[in-house]
Amino acid sequence: MQFCAVEGCDDRIMAKGLCVKHYTRNIRYGTTDLLDRRRSISERFWPKVEKTEGCWNWTGSKDRHGYGRLAGEGKGASPKRSHRVSFELANGPIPNGMDIDHICHNPACVKPDHLRAATRKENMENRSGPQRNSTSGVLGVTWAKKANAWKAQVAHNKKNLHIGYYSTLEEAESAVIAKRLELFTHNDRDRQQQRAA
Repeated sequence: MQFCAVEGCDDRIMAKGLCVKHYTRNIRYGTTDLLDRRRSISERFWPKVEKTEGCWNWTGSKDRHGYGRLAGEGKGASPKRSHRVSFELANGPIPNGMDIDHICHNPACVKPDHLRAATRKENMENRSGPQRNSTSGVLGVTWAKKANAWKAQVAHNKKNLHIGYYSTLEEAESAVIAKRLELFTHNDRDRQQQRAA
């Protein structure tokens, strides 16, 4: 029989080395220690940051997408996303309706230099690559069986814009990159590739 990893707890493990009480507390508040929530955000935040040459990685609780979570202040307060906390500690309040975009594409990163305020549209433009279910491995390009060609399209302002059909993957990729460069303002990856070429 295995017991909870929290020191002094003799309850059986439910998941991830924690008993039901501590597992639930970690999910809800981002910590297993209720006393931890009484300290200031800054006092609770920095001990959970691992600074490397590149990113500053969140070592505390994370959601299923890899974004860090920090317990909110006070009883019953919702957890806060660690990258949003980092941005606010460095820059002050986040403007209403703004996302915090990871320039580095690392959801666990909390380095202020790697974060910027962006609209939802701008945040969605800064994609690191194709979705996991991509058949081509290229963002915006899929194989069109009926056309027997590569289909190029760009999602912009909640609409899919059809660019065209191409005989090679390289042509289709060039077409979607050109269209994103024309329409997007925060597509850093495309702009870096264009400068490198």
